[in-house]
Amino acid sequence: MGWSGVGGGHGSRHPADTSSSSSFPTPRPTLGLDQTYYGQVLKKSADLQTNACVTAARPVPKHIRKALQNVHEEVSLRYYGCGLVIPECLENCWILDLGSGSGRDCYALSQLVGEKGHVTGVDMTEGQVEVANKYIDYHMEKYGFRTPNVTFIHGYIEKLGEAGIKNESYDIVISNCVINLVPDKQQVLQEVYRVLKHGGELYFSDVYASLELPEEIRTHKVLWGECLGGALYWKDLAILAREIGFSPPRLVAANFITIQNKELESVVGDCRFVSATFRLFKLSKTGPTKRCKVIYNGGITGHEKELIFDVNFTFKKDETVEVDEETAAILKNSRFTQDFLIRPIEEKLPICGGYTALETKDKITDPFKLAEESDSAKSRSSPDVAGGCCGTKKC
Repeated sequence: MGWSGVGGGHGSRHPADTSSSSSFPTPRPTLGLDQTYYGQVLKKSADLQTNACVTAARPVPKHIRKALQNVHEEVSLRYYGCGLVIPECLENCWILDLGSGSGRDCYALSQLVGEKGHVTGVDMTEGQVEVANKYIDYHMEKYGFRTPNVTFIHGYIEKLGEAGIKNESYDIVISNCVINLVPDKQQVLQEVYRVLKHGGELYFSDVYASLELPEEIRTHKVLWGECLGGALYWKDLAILAREIGFSPPRLVAANFITIQNKELESVVGDCRFVSATFRLFKLSKTGPTKRCKVIYNGGITGHEKELIFDVNFTFKKDETVEVDEETAAILKNSRFTQDFLIRPIEEKLPICGGYTALETKDKITDPFKLAEESDSAKSRSSPDVAGGCCGTKKC
């Protein structure tokens, strides 16, 4: 999978919006709360009031660690998030970052896409955009790029058209814990679908609730500002994706959020929260795709030996893997097609690196189930991971 420190947001915080075309419950925080909270209350990462962003991080691949080390110190300091949300296979891609904040992720990504690629950051907090724009020349000179490949725009993530983002103009859209802070999530996802090219992907981390949130949680100022009050009931994501036209959500990672604040715990009650990373693909409306055999050629930077696509599919270099119709359609019609040999299920292939048959067991789609399995695995071992969150430790 792409490297994902699940949890934590970093920029686009939205004022209340009383209009919504979605049938899902809509939070109604105080007007302008997010702009005040993220523009004035929070001056640095340590000002966060809950540990909602402090979830376990995954080991950071070497090429991403190197990219992060090149980001200017002030940009990293003003980043309010946890980990990174970075998928694989990025060379020459056009990437849009929703809620880009001070630009830390964008500047890391700009190195990974290369000078022929481009990264655009959109954020509603003017002060954050000013910080990001301040260091464009610094980073381009450091990377040795003759022409800037990064742009920062002051705008709203559910109004990308007003921000000048054109139809079908991006290969990838990323988001790190900001969609939960927009009342009309359906509008955000519709805008993402509009700006993605066919075969494009939304790769995003966000906070999800175990149930439909009651009013007292949805309107609580601190819970809203710190990403819990606007959390979507996790089953509603698949409904929204289907209505808009995305392929079904692919679960990548999930961790429980624990609240070490007695007052907030009493408000939350029995509701549980997870920080989860999903990937959604925009596929062309083609004929039905059949199950296939695929072989990963190992050509993706940082994932040369193994590509963990999601919690259900791992592709090892030169190993033949059977995939279902949905996975076959994604691999055939997205940027990943160049890195796979894809053949009909009945065709015999030379087996060099092993063979994995398609199992009939149900796919894992529930982030709470995955988080429970992750907790069980952690209790059995203590792997050496890159510690914590940028909310408590500067990356």
